[in-house]
Formats: sequence, C-alpha cells, structure tokens
Amino acid sequence: MTLQENTGRIVELTVARIADFGYFLTDGEEDVLLHHNDNDTNREFKEEERVEVFLYVDSRGRLAATTMKPHVTVGEYAWVSVVDVKQDTGVFLDIGINKDVLLGKDDLPVLESVWPQKGDMLYITLRVNRSFLIYARMASDQVIQEISHSATRSDFNKNVHGHIYRTARVGSWMITAEGFKGFIHESQRSKEPRVGEKVEGRIIDVKEDGTVNISLLPRKQEALDEDATKILEYLDSRNGAMPYGDKSMAEDINVRFGMSKSSFKRALGRLMRDGKVYQEEGWTYKK
Repeated sequence: MTLQENTGRIVELTVARIADFGYFLTDGEEDVLLHHNDNDTNREFKEEERVEVFLYVDSRGRLAATTMKPHVTVGEYAWVSVVDVKQDTGVFLDIGINKDVLLGKDDLPVLESVWPQKGDMLYITLRVNRSFLIYARMASDQVIQEISHSATRSDFNKNVHGHIYRTARVGSWMITAEGFKGFIHESQRSKEPRVGEKVEGRIIDVKEDGTVNISLLPRKQEALDEDATKILEYLDSRNGAMPYGDKSMAEDINVRFGMSKSSFKRALGRLMRDGKVYQEEGWTYKK
C-alpha cells in the first residue's frame, strides 16, 4: 500500500532526513513530513531510525504524520468526544491528534435538536474517501451488538447509565456502562435524547437475547417528590394560593405544570395528607 492508502492508519516509517521544522519519513518509495508540532515524544530522532506514526491529511490538504496515538483508526472503533458543532457541516470530534475529524451532517439525524452537543460521546470509526480525506462514521447497530454483553434477570430494575447511539420517534437506543444494549421506548422518556448524550435510567425488562428495555422516567416516589415540589414552588410564586385543584381541567394542569392530571392529583393528595396545603372552592392554598 502507498502512504496515501495508509491514511488513517498507524505505520512504521524510517527517518530519511532531518529539517529545521521536523523530519521527512519514508517507506522506501514516498516521503511524508513529521512536523515538530506533531512530535509528542519529547525526543529527537536520528536518520535511519524507525518511527511509529499515524498518517492524516492536514488543514492544507497535505499528507502528514504524527507520533500522537489516536483513539481510533480505520477499521477500529472507540468512544470519542464532540468538540464543536457546525449546523451546515456536522460535528467535529477529538480523536487524540492535533486535527479534529468531521462527522458529516448526512450521517447525523435529520432533526438538529437531537444532534450531539459539545462534550457528548460517540462510538465511531474512521473512513477515508477517494481524495484520502478522513471522516468519522458512527458504529452501526451490528457493531454495537458485537461489543455488547448480555444482561441477566438479576439485572432487572437496576439503575444504569450510558450513551445514546441512535434515536428516533419510536424510541432511543443506548449502550450502558456495563455493555448492555438497551432500548428506550418513546413512552419511557420525557423528551427525545441527543445522539451521544449520557443518560441515566433503570432496566424495566430483560429480553431473552440479553438486551434490555430501559426507562428514563423517575421512579414513582421520585416523580411524586418532583411533582410535589413543582406545586409548592408555584404556590410560593403566587403568595401561597393558586386557582388549581383536583377538579381542574387536565389541559390546564398540563400547560401550567407539565404533568398529567393523575400525577397532579397524586402529588396534591400527598401534600394535603402531609398538612402542607388545603383546598377551598376550587383553589389550593399553602398552610
């Protein structure tokens, strides 16, 4: 293979000659520059010395070498972080060298609201186009399946966290820190998470194939605490009185509090039992 054909890979080359700004490395047929800025070994090389480098294309479109070990290479996969987002281009990823790699918008969801944001993590590999430019490619569902581990019935109801690797209206798919491949049905999330977003949830079903169903919704007790807090905060903002009670319309409750009427009634009932609020003529008052 030529040096260009090894773009995106780690190769071992020989120092052909030394310049003020770096080293020219060779495979015996072609040369490539290892600039001092791309040498992170803190040492000087000698002519004829063998050096292991990663080949990439620099910002000027030239083949270049770096001793920096990338997190990912062509044919291999790894988790990398998002460092920038450009609406008209895509997202840029830190693969561990001086140049970030692009994951193009054509490889991202149609809805920009679920695009990865800075700090999100993606499981990717590198691909090289016909012009020998390096781009990122997200792992397919099959690749995720290959790295996943099977859950057991003992994992049921376990709290888990991990990153989203695919999302759609019907639901989202994630890989947990334990390596479980999980599906989050749309009914088990309050909003559609971003690709690459870290989420926390719990296992609500373990399938025969070892994959799991996950819920991102809080447990009933946690949800009750959160809903009750919302009601109390709203009461505080209105000097302890609000025109809402257990007879209020479901639509009004949803608009004001962002919760269902049943959730509202459960939280309100708890606050009444705890002696924190009372109702009178359709209004609720804080004690």
